[in-house]
Amino acid sequence: MLDVKEAAQRASAYFSGLYADQGVSNVQLEEVELTDDGQYWLITLSYPVGLLSQAPANFLVNSNRKYKVFKIDAKTGEVKSMKIRQVE
Repeated sequence: MLDVKEAAQRASAYFSGLYADQGVSNVQLEEVELTDDGQYWLITLSYPVGLLSQAPANFLVNSNRKYKVFKIDAKTGEVKSMKIRQVE
């Protein structure tokens, strides 16, 4: 079974592969959760959007961010889904 660090790395690698040509940087790990049945890791990553997306990470305190939740099979490490997460 994948531990939380491995699951987060899988989510990050998957995200990077999908968005490589868009120059997304400053991706941050926000949340991790193992489902009650232990079958999936739910990993939330965030990234900046807009003009500040290329700024240094320490400058992003008040920037807008988008969030993605990755559902990762805890046994195989396969990414099963990536969804938009709304944060209020």
